[in-house]
Amino acid sequence: MSKSRISGLHKLSIANRIAELEKLGWLSSGAAKNLRSGCHVVAATAADKMVENVLGVFGLPFAVAPNFIINKRECIVPLVVEEPSIVAGLSAAAAMARTTGGFTASLSESLLIGQIHLVGVTDVEVALTSLREESPQLIDRADDIHPRLHARGGGVRDIEFKALSLVSDTTVIAVHILVDTCDAMGANLVNTICESMAPRLEEISGGKAALKILSNLVDRSVCSATVTYSVDDLASDSMPSTEVRDRIIMASEIAIADPHRAVTHNKGVMNGIDALAIATGNDWRAIEASAHAYAARSGRYSSLTKWSSAANGDLLGEITVPLKPGIVGGTLSSNPAATLGVAIAGVASAIQLAEMMAAVGLAQNFAALRALATSGIQKGHMRLHARSVATAAGTPDHHLDDVVRRLVESGDIKDWKAAEILRDLENAQAERLASSAFAAGKIILLGEHAAVYGRHALAIPIVDVVRASATLTDKETSLTVREWGLSTVLDRKDGSGVGAAVNTIFDELGVGDSKFTINVSSSLPQGMGLGSSAAIAVAIVRAVAVCVGADIDNERVNAIAYACEKLAHGNPSGLDNTLSCYGEPMLFQKGAPLIFQTLELHEPPPLLIGFSKNPGRTIDQVSNVRSRYDKNLSQYEAIFDQMDEISCRGAAALTAGQYEELGQLMNICHGLLNAIEVSTPDLENMITIARENGASGAKLTGAGGGGSIVALCPGAVDEVRAALHQAGYETLQSYISRGSMN
Repeated sequence: MSKSRISGLHKLSIANRIAELEKLGWLSSGAAKNLRSGCHVVAATAADKMVENVLGVFGLPFAVAPNFIINKRECIVPLVVEEPSIVAGLSAAAAMARTTGGFTASLSESLLIGQIHLVGVTDVEVALTSLREESPQLIDRADDIHPRLHARGGGVRDIEFKALSLVSDTTVIAVHILVDTCDAMGANLVNTICESMAPRLEEISGGKAALKILSNLVDRSVCSATVTYSVDDLASDSMPSTEVRDRIIMASEIAIADPHRAVTHNKGVMNGIDALAIATGNDWRAIEASAHAYAARSGRYSSLTKWSSAANGDLLGEITVPLKPGIVGGTLSSNPAATLGVAIAGVASAIQLAEMMAAVGLAQNFAALRALATSGIQKGHMRLHARSVATAAGTPDHHLDDVVRRLVESGDIKDWKAAEILRDLENAQAERLASSAFAAGKIILLGEHAAVYGRHALAIPIVDVVRASATLTDKETSLTVREWGLSTVLDRKDGSGVGAAVNTIFDELGVGDSKFTINVSSSLPQGMGLGSSAAIAVAIVRAVAVCVGADIDNERVNAIAYACEKLAHGNPSGLDNTLSCYGEPMLFQKGAPLIFQTLELHEPPPLLIGFSKNPGRTIDQVSNVRSRYDKNLSQYEAIFDQMDEISCRGAAALTAGQYEELGQLMNICHGLLNAIEVSTPDLENMITIARENGASGAKLTGAGGGGSIVALCPGAVDEVRAALHQAGYETLQSYISRGSMN
């Protein structure tokens, strides 16, 4: 099963990425829950025990690179890195290597060196002889210092002695204690051994131990990895495959010969290795120091990798790099993010993690060299720079991609240019808006499902979040909803789906055989319980009416939209279309005709919408509740009566701005919605996060079964939003202005 080959992961929302990795088995349900809730981040109180003078916790992106095969094992790689393009480069490099079997890595021995430097030795040669003769007893003595390590299969493997001549003409004896630390990084283990062994070594040599500490040059733990890239896969839009291969090989040879190039070359290697080391709680500083020292082992700094051509023309890559990571001990146990990183890596031993690091270093080196050989590094970097400039210029999310694209095309990636492009886009948008029809989304604060059975529901609008325009055309009638990826040609005979709804609108407005190009823009996500289908119906009714010059009032618009809602949802309450049409806070009751009381508010309530990882289908939820209602009539009637009372009380609290009382009513209502089985674990998680971070009330909104929650957050909107974002959820705020995704 190619479960590490995950295409389009970068296109998903954070919540959906977590869900996808959980579905594929890369994340346990507990790990996924912790990621959503933010519990994987080390707490400030825990950080205070790690280092001195803690003020808080500094955040970096925690990502994954999919597509890897290492030693025939499917795996994804956890990465903590802030530099753009590294994750994308690694993912692409790993995907390309799959056709030839992925990466092969090996580590034959994994020993950490403890050093004791003996000074003031009267006769160095005699002391060396005595030390070597005593070596077996010294090894036993060293093993006794950490008997549990020895019991786990680790321990001291050898002790080496050599004389060092210093620039001061002084000779010292360097003692190297070679320790197998098993799956631990081992720094503390080795340092303890060094300090404990020093007195005996002083006694034998007659000298004094000047230094007693491990060496971070782990040249007794050297890992290698190889990969083959099919030459046929190397071609770019502007360059044949063989030329790409030969340019990569040339770049490799330059790095071997030129220390100035080798440093940048190896920095690219370490971009991958360091990011994996940080994600798994390893000492990336020690790994960096060792790698660069190893690169200079010949006396001249050189490349850690080598690229060459195979007999059949394929590209061969190899890396040799010292690596001694750990998967237990250190700060791993106190840092839940590091524990999560090790779990995602799926490694069973420190050696396996070292092999992953080597493969990742080689993959990142390939990604960088391929970019250099073809389009150049700057193309990707300039787009990333343009994104930063556009963001700094205050570009809203809905214009960001257009501003970035135009910045790159202009060649002037400057603040003033971004501001100019943004003004042009906003002016063009203003012209479009002047000839557009609008509709509101809805937030149900109280009374979902009960409204279907004639009880009151309390709701407020998300104003002008759906816009539609309609123009006459000689071609076929078409409908486009850009944000939903919907673009379809409509048949006047269509009796199902969106075609049936649009044809209902045409019939009610009496447009005959006229054909229209209908464009809809919606800030409401689909299937999230915010009345998106009703809002689109209302906007299209108004847009078509404007196009054909029909004089139509809100009551008529509402009736047509309600007919569309019946097609979409079976037996809706009529609340969605009514709120969308009138765009006012209201206490609603289903009837013939529909009954609603608009409410005058003195201020916008501090509400926040959170989107779950799964949409909900209103028609399914309404049908399922109906089935349970029919089986438990008296119980459900009692529940709906309670909701009716809560909705009426909530309307008074909302109007008076009594948010604590309204929040409590929302919490009670959610409990009743949970009782009729329309909540989900994901919704419950979001509600818990909201309440724990300051929301006075939080509940599902809409039909449930997925979709959204609404949180009432007096004085805590930013805190609740941040907590939901950290857990991977998107949010929407405001009911009196045009909504925007955060």
